[in-house]
Amino acid sequence: MSDLLLKFSFNGARARGEIVQLGAAWRDMTAHHRYPPAVMRVLGEMAAAAALLASSIKFNGALVMQIYGDGPLQLLVIECQPDLALRATAKVRDEPIADDISLQDLLNRGGRGRFVITLDPKDPMPGQQAYQGIVALEGDSVAELLQTYMRQSEQLETRLWLACSEDAAGGLLLQRLPDDNRSASGLLDEDTWERLSALARTVTVEELLAVAPETVLHRLFWQESVEQYAPLKPRFQCSCSRQRIQKMLVSLGQGEVDSIIAEQGSVTVTCEFCGRKYSLDPVDVAHLFARGLERADTATLEGGTKP
Repeated sequence: MSDLLLKFSFNGARARGEIVQLGAAWRDMTAHHRYPPAVMRVLGEMAAAAALLASSIKFNGALVMQIYGDGPLQLLVIECQPDLALRATAKVRDEPIADDISLQDLLNRGGRGRFVITLDPKDPMPGQQAYQGIVALEGDSVAELLQTYMRQSEQLETRLWLACSEDAAGGLLLQRLPDDNRSASGLLDEDTWERLSALARTVTVEELLAVAPETVLHRLFWQESVEQYAPLKPRFQCSCSRQRIQKMLVSLGQGEVDSIIAEQGSVTVTCEFCGRKYSLDPVDVAHLFARGLERADTATLEGGTKP
C-alpha cells in the first residue's frame, strides 16, 4: 500500500472530505519502537488524523498533537509539517497494558490527562506566537476527541473514521463547510449532510487500511457528484539534526553538560522520533561552548527537550 492523501468535494453541496493511507510512512515512524498494541493503535490513528487535519486547516506551519496522559500512556507526540512530513513518538509507563484497554483508562485514568494541539507557524510574522488549543479528553475514541476539537475550535462539523494495524494507518474525514449565502445551490441542507455521513459510516477498517483511496471514494459515494483533487504524498521525516542537538545542549548550560562528561566520558542524545544517536566527546563540547551558540528555541516535551 502506498502513502496517499486524497482530497475531494461534493458538487452542489458545501461538503468536502479526505482519505489518507499511511504504509511505509507508518512503518518508518515506528521502526525504532516496540509499543504495546493498544498504544500502537492510538498512535497510528493520531498519525492518520494529523495528516487529515493538517490538510484541512489552512495554515502554513506544523500541526503538533501532544497528549500528557495520567494512565499507562504517559506521553504521545505527533508532528505534521505543511508538506505532510510526519513523525511520532510515545512514552509508556512501566506497567502492563491490556490489548483491549479503553481509551480513557489508557490516557485519562485519574482525570488529569491533557491533550494539546499546537499550530506552529513556519514563517511567523513579528510578534506572532504559536496557537495552542486544549482538547477535552472526553470520548471513547481518537475520532471522538478530534471531532469535538474541530467543532469547538474551528466551528466546523467534522466526522472522522480512523484505523490502524501494525503495517498501516488510515482515515476518512468528512466536513460540513459553512453555508455560502450568495447562492442557494451552495447550501447544504441537513438531509444531504446526514446522507453523506451515513454513506461514510459504511467504510470498513479493511478499506481504510488496504484499499486504494480512489476505490474507497467510489464505493462510498458513487451516487454523488464528486470532484477529486491531485493526491498528496505523506511521508515520514524527522527534523532532528546535529545542530539542533548542539543548541539544545547549550540551552542546558555548560555546567550541566560538563557534569555528564565527567560521569560518562561523552554526551549521547537519542532522538525519540527516529532513534538516531548524536554523540559529543569532551573536545566537541569544549568547541561547542567556545563558539558561544545562542540558546536553542526548542519545543519542550515532558522532562526534556525535543531534538
